[in-house]
Amino acid sequence: MPRQRAGAHGPELPATAWAVLGLLSFGTELSGYDLKKWADNSLRFFYWSPASSQIYAELRRLEDRGYTQSRVAASDGLRPKRLYRVTPAGRAALRDWVRHGDYEPTVLKHPTVLRVWLGHLGDAKTLRRAVEAHRDAANEELTAAQHAHDNAPRTWPYPVAVTQWAVRHAQAEVELADALLADLDRIDRRARSGAQRTTGTKITTTTAKTTTR
Repeated sequence: MPRQRAGAHGPELPATAWAVLGLLSFGTELSGYDLKKWADNSLRFFYWSPASSQIYAELRRLEDRGYTQSRVAASDGLRPKRLYRVTPAGRAALRDWVRHGDYEPTVLKHPTVLRVWLGHLGDAKTLRRAVEAHRDAANEELTAAQHAHDNAPRTWPYPVAVTQWAVRHAQAEVELADALLADLDRIDRRARSGAQRTTGTKITTTTAKTTTR
């Protein structure tokens, strides 16, 4: 994960740390487990969903820097749980990062598209099944994003705007998959047509040679 500056005098932190601190900035004490659940229902739609080990590692880093504080609270479970909250210093650093953080280009890694790019090594049916499977997954993501948007607290308008963006993004991914399937169909038709023309030429040439003899 790239490291990004908090500001002219702030420390460099990985983007994961800013994301975890950002989750805490909404004013609620959260456990590591709570943070993981919230990340799975928010961050994953536009960034990524960090593993629990990443979250706890960043919480330790943030607490060492004085950006978070924690306390052990009673729990209904088998053992107490540790709750974290953002400190004034952490909120100031996060605000500075939001306003002045370095710009980074979006990184797209699309395994399905990579497989299509290497389609000359595969076959039309296999490629089509791969894109259809991706479209099915995108439709599931669209349903999840719509659920997240419908249930996002309207008291936080910026996260609501982002969940709406996630819905549009998932819709676009479904539409892109449909367009790619149409492109694959055109490629397959051209390939079949070319093979038929080649076969027809061979038959005509063979017939001509036979007639000559």
